[in-house]
Amino acid sequence: MGMFLFQIVEGLLSLMMLVIIVNAVLSWLFAFDIINHRNRFVNSIATFTDRLCWPMLAPFRKIVPNLGGIDITPVIALLILGAAHNYLVPWLFRPVIDALGG
Repeated sequence: MGMFLFQIVEGLLSLMMLVIIVNAVLSWLFAFDIINHRNRFVNSIATFTDRLCWPMLAPFRKIVPNLGGIDITPVIALLILGAAHNYLVPWLFRPVIDALGG
């Protein structure tokens, strides 16, 4: 049971990281005019990823100063989520896995 919960949390963190990467790549593609918002499918994906990423990136956007149009908050969020994924979650779930069994 403990390993199941560990896998769920680890999967959600990986999914959050993937959504942030897709959102960042889409924003770059829009910024360099490689794709545009007139394509309904691309626009719906961009809107979906924006809505998923906004709650994760908004706290960082309040702290990080404006760097002349460059948004580094996805990089900061990915670093923090990666550290949580690799170090914090296994450390927190070790007692749970030991108690509930793997």
